[in-house]
Amino acid sequence: MIEKILLADSGTGQSEEMFKALAESPSMQRASVTVLHVIPPQITAAEMDQQREKGSDILAHAIQALKLDPARVSGVLREGDPKDIVCRVADEIDADLIIMGSRGLKRLVSILENSVSQYVFQLSSHPMLLVKDDIYIKKINRIMVALDRSAAASQSLKLALFLLRDLKGGELILTHIAPDLSGKSYCASGEASEHDPIFATAVAEAKKLGIAYRCLSCVGKPAEELCRLADELNIGLLVLGSPERRPTIAKGLPDLDRLLGSSLSDYVRVYANCPVLLARTS
Repeated sequence: MIEKILLADSGTGQSEEMFKALAESPSMQRASVTVLHVIPPQITAAEMDQQREKGSDILAHAIQALKLDPARVSGVLREGDPKDIVCRVADEIDADLIIMGSRGLKRLVSILENSVSQYVFQLSSHPMLLVKDDIYIKKINRIMVALDRSAAASQSLKLALFLLRDLKGGELILTHIAPDLSGKSYCASGEASEHDPIFATAVAEAKKLGIAYRCLSCVGKPAEELCRLADELNIGLLVLGSPERRPTIAKGLPDLDRLLGSSLSDYVRVYANCPVLLARTS
């Protein structure tokens, strides 16, 4: 399910460490990785030469650090606007997953500061794994999935099951959070029945693969509760459905209404203290 990975490496951040944590999953043993470094446009030819040399060094270091079979990893050095290049290369290789760092900027700040991760999150149709610069990357053996009846949630479940398959000691945390119109937040007895229609299909799939699981049902503000539970349960990876967000008319422009709105995935990518995998459906 994840065979081609695009790892966007800026030379800072934790995208390399994130891949190493993912690579411990038996399901990832045959995945190929394209490591991308983008050189922003420079004013002079001398500056461009310096940046090319620096970029080549970053790629070489990253490839060496991943410790993969040379047949499974390649480096790509491109020049241009990083936001556009990441999206373009993801399309070129038909990436099953983009891994990239994020400063965790809030929505408006990310727009004003021309955030690369926010732009790619907004405009790419590929699943994305965002890892903030200031978090500790844990071993990924406990994965939490936010469930509802959407196609995006179903895709999230498939990704989580793929990563946990044959992983010794792996655990799947299935979570459903119902909004409470009163504005209060509380866990409804914590553990939920696996026979609840929200969980039944996911539980059946987990049992089929021999994956340990828990079902949690909560009431409150969904985005805030997801972040709280991720902390409380020491989650290594949060998988969240996030439909493709490109505007239908202007495909080349960010959807500002959605950026400035109160989307669940926008909140979680900023405030979750663990890596967030955003599953995509068109």
